[in-house]
Amino acid sequence: MSEITLISWNVNGIRAVSKKEVHENLKFNDWLNKTSPDILCIQETKAQVDQLTDKIISPQGYKSCWHSAERKGYSGVATYSKTNPIRVNNNLGIEKFDAEGRVVETEFDDFILLNVYFPNGKLSKERLQYKMDFYDAFLDYVTKLKGGGKSIIICGDVNTAHTEIDLTHAKANENISGFLQEEREWIDRLIAAGFIDSFRKFNKGPEHYTWWSMRNIGARDRNVGWRIDYFFASKDLEDKLTDAYMLSNVMGSDHCPIVLKLKL
Repeated sequence: MSEITLISWNVNGIRAVSKKEVHENLKFNDWLNKTSPDILCIQETKAQVDQLTDKIISPQGYKSCWHSAERKGYSGVATYSKTNPIRVNNNLGIEKFDAEGRVVETEFDDFILLNVYFPNGKLSKERLQYKMDFYDAFLDYVTKLKGGGKSIIICGDVNTAHTEIDLTHAKANENISGFLQEEREWIDRLIAAGFIDSFRKFNKGPEHYTWWSMRNIGARDRNVGWRIDYFFASKDLEDKLTDAYMLSNVMGSDHCPIVLKLKL
């Protein structure tokens, strides 16, 4: 058996974060080289591939798969891996979702990995409906995929805190998108469909967050945040999961990276 490490991170703009010191005076590429995960999934890349340097597209030792939004400077996901995936798919098969560059699906020998930037529903009622429609379409897609018999890992920015311990001010946010009952119930449905919230397998307590609002001055320093980034693993992988945690001291974005380790 060998242990593999996966990291997921909403970088809030890959071009911006690549220029910043993200940890211990290391810029993004140097941090990636030092941390050396087997797979890194990033969300909210906000870039087309032709806008990026080779250093970002092909860091030393990594292959990358990109899905950019049609709209420039918006959304987008990318998956870096040390080994070539067997198969890559960027589409749920629904134009209004695929046009926003929200999914990269990569298949490896031991599992299928879905790197997803789920929509934010705070802007308007229309965007909340779009988010809920995306949730339903994604759950339908992944349920069918799971029926194929292969292990599945889902990671990314889900844009919803699941339970009251997953954000600092639960009561004050119960009518805000990101903590609405219907959004939280969707995570219940995903878990009921045979997936494990990997972080909660290893960490039961409160005050573990992955996102801190930049509009709330000093929120990160005071740890006033939300846990909205996740690794979900299909139940057949449960005994193979060895750890899940956050890299809350890695900066450069309003989100921090999250980690999943498993032995295969």
